[in-house]
Amino acid sequence: MATVFQWSGKNPKGIIESGEMVASSKEEVIAKLRSKNLVPTAVAEKKKGGGLSFQIGGISDKDLVVFTRQFATMIDAGLPLVQALDILSTQVENKMLAKTISQVKVDVEAGSTYADALRKHPRVFSCM
Repeated sequence: MATVFQWSGKNPKGIIESGEMVASSKEEVIAKLRSKNLVPTAVAEKKKGGGLSFQIGGISDKDLVVFTRQFATMIDAGLPLVQALDILSTQVENKMLAKTISQVKVDVEAGSTYADALRKHPRVFSCM
C-alpha cells in the first residue's frame, strides 16, 4: 500500500532539502533519496491530520518547540544569552538536546554568534 512520507536529506553540497514522497515503505524512500544523491536525515510517515512528527538523532520536534519557547521567554525577560542556554541545558529532559545546547553555549562563550553556533548542529537545528 502506498503511503505519503515526509523526508529531509542533505545534497552533495551539504544543503538540507525536504519534501514528500509516495512509497510503499520507509526503506523505499531512503533508496530513492540515495539514488538522487541525497543523504537521508529524517524520513517519517505523514500523519493523516497533516501534522508530522520528526525525530532527528533522538530529538523530536516537540523537544525543539519546548526549548524554543522557553528560550524565547528567557530572552524576552532580559536574561543574557549564555545564562539562558546554561539554564536550559540543565533543565531540558532530552539528554541529547541538553548536550547540544551545552555545546552551543560553549561556542557562544568562545565568541561565535548564536546563529553560527546553531549551524554547527545541522541534524538538530536544520533550518539554520
